[in-house]
Amino acid sequence: MRLGRLVVAGIVILAALQLIRPSIPAEAAFSEIQAPAQVKQILESKCYSCHSNERRLAWFDQIVPAYWLVRYDVLSARGHLNFSTLGAKGAGVQRATLFEAVNMVQLGAMPLPRFTALHPDAKVTPEDLATLKAYLAPWSPSSAPPPAVAPASPVSLSGISPELNGLGFEPMFEGWKLISTTDRGDNNTLRFILGNDVAFNAAQTGTISPWPDGSRFAKIAWWQKPEADGLVHAGDFIQVEFMVKDAARYKDSDGWGWGRWRGLDLKPYGADAHFVGECTTCHMPVRGSDAVYTLPLTQAHVSKEEVVNNRAAALPASLPYQPLGWHVITLLVDTKARSTSILFGDDAAMKAVHPRTAATAAPAYAPGAVLALVTWAQRDDPHWFGARIPDVPQSVEFVQVAVAGQESRYRRFSGTSLAEDASAQTMGAQRTGFILGLPPAALP
Repeated sequence: MRLGRLVVAGIVILAALQLIRPSIPAEAAFSEIQAPAQVKQILESKCYSCHSNERRLAWFDQIVPAYWLVRYDVLSARGHLNFSTLGAKGAGVQRATLFEAVNMVQLGAMPLPRFTALHPDAKVTPEDLATLKAYLAPWSPSSAPPPAVAPASPVSLSGISPELNGLGFEPMFEGWKLISTTDRGDNNTLRFILGNDVAFNAAQTGTISPWPDGSRFAKIAWWQKPEADGLVHAGDFIQVEFMVKDAARYKDSDGWGWGRWRGLDLKPYGADAHFVGECTTCHMPVRGSDAVYTLPLTQAHVSKEEVVNNRAAALPASLPYQPLGWHVITLLVDTKARSTSILFGDDAAMKAVHPRTAATAAPAYAPGAVLALVTWAQRDDPHWFGARIPDVPQSVEFVQVAVAGQESRYRRFSGTSLAEDASAQTMGAQRTGFILGLPPAALP
């Protein structure tokens, strides 16, 4: 009898709960994303259940309390990405949004596993993913980037306004050391990812699971600028983004403080502090790597797969210098050879580098200063479709600036073992002039 009463009571309560049914609005699409029919069909069949104004619920989704969870997921999904309204935004925003969506799928974050468990038709097949990637076609010819608009007077980095979530600007970021670099074909940018001493040392020792408190990253982006020499150089500055690790202070945002400052006037990003939701959502697929997309260049070995980049850091100890611990000056990409090159400078060289001077001006390096141009083959970034990162080192070129009564000294190390190239002196003068003539990547 008691069991029967409990069953009846449970049925009554469940029936009563069905009356607590806040709505899931179903509205007409007023500006759908524009895409070829095959792409649109994939989006409609795999994504529209949550990411559109349409209201698509299976019969079992209608039952409370499952309905409450479905409603929360749908409204959250629409807030981040709504294909019914995305067409109202610019072409660049639409393209960037699709790249993020593809990466969410590629890394297994979307569709939500709990959703596909009950809605198997929403699973994105490898063929679907290949179709979306072919449509996006990173590194395809693009229109010229918008020109940078310089502020009326030079920006003082010590006076930059904090982000709208209270995160302060890091005025010393340009002196941080290289964690990695990316060639972004999805938006035609080149990027440095720099780290403060805490982050750089953590990368070199492999203590990055999780990254220690106090780690700070600066991700600096420039428009790609093809030059007459056939190489792509860092063009106009776009933005700098910061990630600051403080597990206690930022426990509600994956342990990281987030910030972005855009343009030559370094204006804080976003309409209000809620912009952080964009950051945490975008980084959700790599929470297993402490929300960090970047694979650090390091010789330290970490048991997890694809969280560090050992091959790119494999410079032999026999080199006369180890430039990966130096500061960076600029970067360039050879699109035909699929290679990335970074110019490093020792402490003496960096005294002449002022990245906020004219981007066309080459520094006047002091006698005895040493520069190193490291060139890597590229590989696809496993964490981001549309990006390429350094892979195997192809060459390291050193230039020691001339001292009184002597010429600048040029040395080149190349091949699989990065052995010294004895014949390099035949091109020494030309390569020395090229390396010394590279201007720093411009900062505000």
